Amino acid sequence: MQRRDVLRLLAVGATIPVLPPSLLAHLREAQDQVSGGNYTLRTLSPSQNTQVVIMTDLIIPETDTPGAKGAKVNEFIDVVLTDWAHDDERQAFLKGLADVDQQSKDLFGKGFVDASPEQQATLLRSIDDAAMAKHQGPRAVRHGNTIPSERDHQLQGPFWDVFKGITVYGYYTSEIGFSKELGLEIMPGAYHGCAPLAERKA
Repeated sequence: MQRRDVLRLLAVGATIPVLPPSLLAHLREAQDQVSGGNYTLRTLSPSQNTQVVIMTDLIIPETDTPGAKGAKVNEFIDVVLTDWAHDDERQAFLKGLADVDQQSKDLFGKGFVDASPEQQATLLRSIDDAAMAKHQGPRAVRHGNTIPSERDHQLQGPFWDVFKGITVYGYYTSEIGFSKELGLEIMPGAYHGCAPLAERKA
């Protein structure tokens, strides 16, 4: 399955609104912390971190470019949980991870990390289906010209919505997601102007 197919399947409903400047700055700081290669977990336990790595990589797997694992989205999530999240948001996130693990035990007789890749994907699809069913009703719409509050609410709400949102943010604000997947440059090297047009024949 291609990454964009997985994103369409799992990330629909993970709305990515216009972010306030303070949150954009924090996301950049979070990426700076994980880019050095010597990051030490501060909120996630080793077992929680392993679960997060698997879950994020199922949402954005490796294809011709690295996926969420290669972009260290798990470390980005740990930074956000440690430095940005309120205590109640942090605890709700960790409880959500525990709930996913418990669902795996109930369904497959083993924790999420120990389940097979097929079982892990099946469980996340069922969680996503249930979440999407709740989104079928009327939804609040934020218009493009609306200025969000200084501290937006990306870490609030149902766990699966929060998890998908933070995964997508973490990936596409990383160097891998921004430059290799999207093919963008922070500071383009040159301005190429309009492409020349072929002469029209009379």
